[in-house]
Amino acid sequence: MTQKYKFSWDLLGDTAEGRPNLGAMVHTEIYRLMQFSFRDVLEQTYGTEAADRLFYQAGLLAGKQFYQNVMGTAVFNDFSDFIKSFQSTLAEKGIGILRIEEADHAQGRYVLSISEDLDCSGLPELDYEICVYDEGFIAGIFESFTGRKYTVKEVDCWCTGDRTCRFVAEVAADNKHAVQTANSLKEV
Repeated sequence: MTQKYKFSWDLLGDTAEGRPNLGAMVHTEIYRLMQFSFRDVLEQTYGTEAADRLFYQAGLLAGKQFYQNVMGTAVFNDFSDFIKSFQSTLAEKGIGILRIEEADHAQGRYVLSISEDLDCSGLPELDYEICVYDEGFIAGIFESFTGRKYTVKEVDCWCTGDRTCRFVAEVAADNKHAVQTANSLKEV
């Protein structure tokens, strides 16, 4: 199948040339208008589970591309360097304020929060988490840095009454054996 809309970083264009008067910035509500319109149409057409799966996959692709094209030019000596870059880049781009709350390097499990999250901070309470795209985005960035697949799940959200979004990132189940083997080799 020939893909008409295959993603390429070049498709983001040259905003300096294309928007010389308005610039690259846009109001958050306009971004959210696009996101929630897509989400609504996808859910009506394919159902909630499929819409969530598509948003996660889109976030995963975006996270990998973001790492490669925005963060990937930096040299990271260790996880701490990576996180510092991740934090500053998210803040600089207006995506959110990242904080690592727990880090278990041996198991490949991290709890992180993003305050002032682009996708949901300030939305009404809905009694369910909505940052599925962010889950995929974080998974794509962690996978790009570590070379291992990650599963990310939002456990707290602005929309559930919390005032920050909290995510648990874990090495995906098919990678757990590789992590355990690598850890046991370190002990020898």
